[in-house]
Amino acid sequence: MDETTLGRLRAAIRAAGHVPDAGFDRRLARHLPQLAREFDAVYGDHPAREAELEAAVLLAARASQARPDELRALDLQREANPDWFLSNRMVGGVCYVDRYAGTLRGLRDRIPDFRELGLTYLHLMPLFRCPEGNSDGGYAVSSYREVDPRLGTMADLGALCAALRDNGISPVVDFIFNHTSDEHEWARRAMAGEREFEDYYRIYPDRRLPDLFEETTREIFPDDHPGSFVPLPDGRWIWATFYRFQWDLNYANPAVFRAMAGEMLFLANQGIEILRMDAVAFIWKRLGTSCESLPEAHRLIRAFNALCRIAAPALLFKSEAIVHPDEVVSYIDPAECPISYNPLLMALGWEALATRDARLLQLALDRRQQLPAGCAFVNYVRSHDDIGWTFDDAEARELGIDPDGHRRFLNRVYVGRFPGSFARGEPFQENPRTGDCRIAGTTASLAGVEAKDPHGVARVLLLHALALASAGIPLLYLGDEVGQLNDPTYRTRPGEAQDSRWLHRPMGVGRFDAARHGPETPGGAIHHGLAAMIRIRRETPAFAGNRIHGFRTQVDPVAGFLRPADRESVLVLAHFGEGTAWVAPERFRSLPRTARDLLTGRRLDLRQELQLGPYEVLWLLLEDEETAWDGDRRYPHAAAA
Repeated sequence: MDETTLGRLRAAIRAAGHVPDAGFDRRLARHLPQLAREFDAVYGDHPAREAELEAAVLLAARASQARPDELRALDLQREANPDWFLSNRMVGGVCYVDRYAGTLRGLRDRIPDFRELGLTYLHLMPLFRCPEGNSDGGYAVSSYREVDPRLGTMADLGALCAALRDNGISPVVDFIFNHTSDEHEWARRAMAGEREFEDYYRIYPDRRLPDLFEETTREIFPDDHPGSFVPLPDGRWIWATFYRFQWDLNYANPAVFRAMAGEMLFLANQGIEILRMDAVAFIWKRLGTSCESLPEAHRLIRAFNALCRIAAPALLFKSEAIVHPDEVVSYIDPAECPISYNPLLMALGWEALATRDARLLQLALDRRQQLPAGCAFVNYVRSHDDIGWTFDDAEARELGIDPDGHRRFLNRVYVGRFPGSFARGEPFQENPRTGDCRIAGTTASLAGVEAKDPHGVARVLLLHALALASAGIPLLYLGDEVGQLNDPTYRTRPGEAQDSRWLHRPMGVGRFDAARHGPETPGGAIHHGLAAMIRIRRETPAFAGNRIHGFRTQVDPVAGFLRPADRESVLVLAHFGEGTAWVAPERFRSLPRTARDLLTGRRLDLRQELQLGPYEVLWLLLEDEETAWDGDRRYPHAAAA
């Protein structure tokens, strides 16, 4: 991009009556080249390319001018400290507003509870206007600018965001990036025959092109409809990757880019600090491909990121890409999505619990947890969604494991069909012919608390100890911190009965709260253990940043990793078995002689065999002040980055 383009856009901004401040002008000069480069790569041949780029920049100027002063101040803070989210003080929570607190105003009343737990990040599940009945849990959005009236108003959301910010908690919402509901204004106008809005979606007059696309795309929700398209009342066909009422947006039209950028910046100006970019892998379509994770998808996200850096630099993107582990990391970049879910760590934690064998998890820790500077994983035990077994098949075979058979075994364990299983889950999207499914269930119910297994609480704490100690932002599904159990009453509610994921989205989390201060109950023991681990994390500098290296124990049920720091590193060991495990002193020969377990305060002699009890986790502070991380030369059992 040359100075002529920058000058032309500055003139267009002035001609439109905007008076941007010096910060906007500085950011425009800095980020416009990235925006123009990505925009040109996607839309270079489109006749509206130049006009739409100018319109997008004018949109950014309007949003910047309308940005409240307190958010402008936040912009300056975040620009001065761009790695703020890599702090060891970061701990996230996620919840549905109605199920956790009833309304947005009710959620404000829970802020003291969030502070007590140590949260600094709160992800509110979809809360915007959506269809009655089945709305895919709110992911069929009908308006990005209206809150579901059952939860409150946009003014309530803005007030909540301000209150959270005042309490050091960053608000996060889902941005439904790939599709709208069929009730969205754009969809209604498309169905009314307005050509401008017909071009917001991928609509075909007959089955010729849909049939060709479906030769290479996969069915996501086959129980709802076959293939990737659904019929319209007038005989045409529209692209619907997910449910039939979720219509994919047509990002080949640059007007869609501009329209969606407007929705992003509107939310940023309400005080939202992080957007969870939903289904980012699906946004670009090309005949003859899977239409997932195509290069244009990455370019579009980078273009959106650059535009937001110009108008609202405090806003961050978090990618939701539940795809092959190699594809997950392709979205993680400071210029794209600096934050991303870590589905591999989640899935393999549950896999290790089922097998009492941590070798697959150890491979992931050795090979797949290192990220570029300025980026972070979001490490979670469970989400609103199902659990799918997203491990790498080649790595399973490396350990002599048949991937397909292993997934069927894991499914049997977690839906309680394997003899002696501790889990009380249900299948989601089950294929009885192949045994394929995904798993629904709360953490406590899947870990054995519901079954009154004596190790249930320990399993819950072990998985959370991994998430809290791993590199990145730990994320708690709120309610799990008090041991909430499955809610089978979802089957009685229209719009939920056919989706078993509502099993682990219980109504009235508050009914579990009373036990949280009584460690003699499972819920109290879980809350007490989690609160202690969060407090220790906040006090331990080694848990900041994103540096992590696997540490091989050579004991199948014991996974290990190092959180290196300039002075005091932390070695994490997690035992996934019900007996006793012993780690030989040779594994620690290049570490300091002694270590202190942060979780218990015990000092351990690492020149002696190390014992771990059932489901025990150790956070070992390596105390020798002269010991600093120096790669594999100093710690030979740590995997190379």
